[in-house]
Amino acid sequence: MGTTISSVVGSILSGVAAFIGWNLFKQLYLPDPHKPPVVFHWLPIIGSTIYYGIDPYKFFSECREKYGDCFTFYLLGSPTTVFLGSKGNEFILNGKLRDLNAEEIYGPLTKPVFGKGVVYDCPNSKLMDQKRLLGPGLNGAALKSYVPMFVKEVEDFISSSPIFKPETGICDITTVMAEITTYTAAGSLQGKEIRDRLDAEVSLLYRHLDDGFAPINFVLPWIPIPRNIRRDRAQKAMAKLYLEVIQQRRTKSRSSDEQDDMLDILMKSSYRDGNQIPDEEIANLMIAMLMGGQHNTSSTGSWIVLRLAHDPALIEKLYQEQCDVLGPSLPPLTYDHLQSLTLHNNIIKETLRLHTPIHSVLRKVKTPMPVPETSWVVPPSHTLLAAPSFLGRTPENFPDPMKWDPHRWDDPTAGLVPAPIEAKDDKETIDYGFGAVSLKSIKSPYLPFGGGRHRCVAEKYAYTQLGAILATMVRLLQWEQVDMTKEVPPTDYSSMFSRPMHPAEVKWRHRKV
Repeated sequence: MGTTISSVVGSILSGVAAFIGWNLFKQLYLPDPHKPPVVFHWLPIIGSTIYYGIDPYKFFSECREKYGDCFTFYLLGSPTTVFLGSKGNEFILNGKLRDLNAEEIYGPLTKPVFGKGVVYDCPNSKLMDQKRLLGPGLNGAALKSYVPMFVKEVEDFISSSPIFKPETGICDITTVMAEITTYTAAGSLQGKEIRDRLDAEVSLLYRHLDDGFAPINFVLPWIPIPRNIRRDRAQKAMAKLYLEVIQQRRTKSRSSDEQDDMLDILMKSSYRDGNQIPDEEIANLMIAMLMGGQHNTSSTGSWIVLRLAHDPALIEKLYQEQCDVLGPSLPPLTYDHLQSLTLHNNIIKETLRLHTPIHSVLRKVKTPMPVPETSWVVPPSHTLLAAPSFLGRTPENFPDPMKWDPHRWDDPTAGLVPAPIEAKDDKETIDYGFGAVSLKSIKSPYLPFGGGRHRCVAEKYAYTQLGAILATMVRLLQWEQVDMTKEVPPTDYSSMFSRPMHPAEVKWRHRKV
């Protein structure tokens, strides 16, 4: 019996060794001249997954030095072709719909969280239409009306949270910012009924949905592990909650002085084909809005606070800017006020440059795609990966790129930031279904909100939300690093959205005016 087991184990080990040996032989002696170079790896299937997952930017930089802007690595068995630089961004983000597909990549991950019929669980034309429908609630007059809501949510949180009860203390800023951004997003976009229930049941459901964005669910979204069971239950419960609110609003007339929120806008809207949006899809779109935007703002807001904690004098400059621009009495913040706070806005830009929450954008290749200026062709068996934020970390675009320096944005003519790229006429724009987008803008090295047909539709909303949160926190608090000798925390790339590594603590105190 023992001999048989030893024989089986020996055969398995021999097979594995042969598999690894063949993989190495192919890489060293049989490279395909018609495909981008493959990043050297020892283990088949695993490939460069671990190296990439620990620090994607370091991985991109080292591979770029060795292979150039275009190369292929194996990500959990899937050949993934990276194309860096402005040419890569244009190749992938401005790619034709017939050539590239996002739904096959992100659909398995997002459908169980957002629900059916929305975002990546529908044809691309329908997604573009959904982005069009969300537009009025994220821009214009609606956006201006949100600023007082943002301010109130921050003020209420700091005045009521046990974290800020003492005169001074230490807090984990990622936890604080996650709550603040959730409340500000819900208070402005989700409606009073949802916001009023956020402190109790909805916050728990939100956390369970959030757990569904684990990397394993890119590959095995159906696996019945505890986090996925909680995710599925939470999605049904959240959708039911929204449906109840929708039904209540349909049967109960609202007073004329109540301003339409995003839920009202969607309830009154129809798709381009004339069909009204089903209530189930409205509910799922509301979930997608709450989940999709909160991660980015929470991560960026945390990085802003952490960066400022290393330079407390800059916090005082922010406070002084408000006094100088708005007046020493510091009137209630408005949308127009936020536009005039130059240093505040430059800090947001600089933080987004270095700490863009999404480091990789993936597309499934559907047809053979020749790589410009090469003899290579990316086959349909591959996935394409763009890294729009990578250019923000390169010295050819930003001198001393890894230095966090908001003042590099002070003078656009100083050569510290690239000139903005905008279309000069209508011939250089394209409308994917949610408004005109500049075709040239994809060449910019500053793309924190992506580009092309999948460019974030809530860019202005995010800037405004971050600006209001930052300005209000500066009015209410002063803070610094707990240990001024330590560096800023490293980045945690273990989830779909990168964020500061725990612990990410700051020492704060209430501002005395």
